[in-house]
Amino acid sequence: MGRYELEYPKDATNLVNRKGDRGIYALEKIHSLINSSQLIHVSFNVPNSPFPVTLPMIGQMGSFDRPSADLGDPLDLYIHGYVSSRLFNLGRGAGEDGMPVSCAVSHVDGLILALSAFNHSYNYRSALLFGHASLVEDQEEKLYAMELITNSVVPDRWKNSRLPPTNAEMQSTSILKVKIASGSAKYRDGGVSDDKHDLENEDALNTVWTGVVPIYSTMGEPIPGPYNRVDLPPYAKEFFDEFSAENKKQSLDAANTKTG
Repeated sequence: MGRYELEYPKDATNLVNRKGDRGIYALEKIHSLINSSQLIHVSFNVPNSPFPVTLPMIGQMGSFDRPSADLGDPLDLYIHGYVSSRLFNLGRGAGEDGMPVSCAVSHVDGLILALSAFNHSYNYRSALLFGHASLVEDQEEKLYAMELITNSVVPDRWKNSRLPPTNAEMQSTSILKVKIASGSAKYRDGGVSDDKHDLENEDALNTVWTGVVPIYSTMGEPIPGPYNRVDLPPYAKEFFDEFSAENKKQSLDAANTKTG
């Protein structure tokens, strides 16, 4: 018997309303999408400001209390930033209860070019988490989060960089931990879908190109720094190659999925 897949409970905050059949609530899929994103857009309210603020940040899902937890388990989101930035000052002032934040990521896997402009779309994967952010004060947990986030850039990069961090580095860097309250994801894959009346329009069929244009991120040839003395290590090259190959496969698989 397979393991039961944990899901975030559906509520008024995280429920996917538009195209609800595309909504996903499974922790593993949501956390995987967060962890595969280079940037996480964090939104929060600023006191005495009429506008909410959204910032692109670097972060990663993990569990300091249960380091062996996998992506399908309840996890926290750790966010890295400069010690005196507004987001971290607000998080510091929020205390143990934390400040409410929304964290969003998205990947575009393809352009959907249909007969009608109305039926154009993207193949995409998006996720949204809601939670409460507070400053990490414990030094062991802070180091855990810094290693976790560094290894999200390139796996094993932490232990293959100059260690340990200096006091100045530790003092200038802050970590926010977001305790997740709820979350959801929304996917679209497949090909072109046009209305019946357009599919019977011979003029449109004979003049308009339709199809899917795959989109995927790739990593280019690494360019050594001006004082680099080391050949590109295998752990890095393997990751760069796998990153490009996996993204290409994801995009092509999405394009070739049968549209519902």
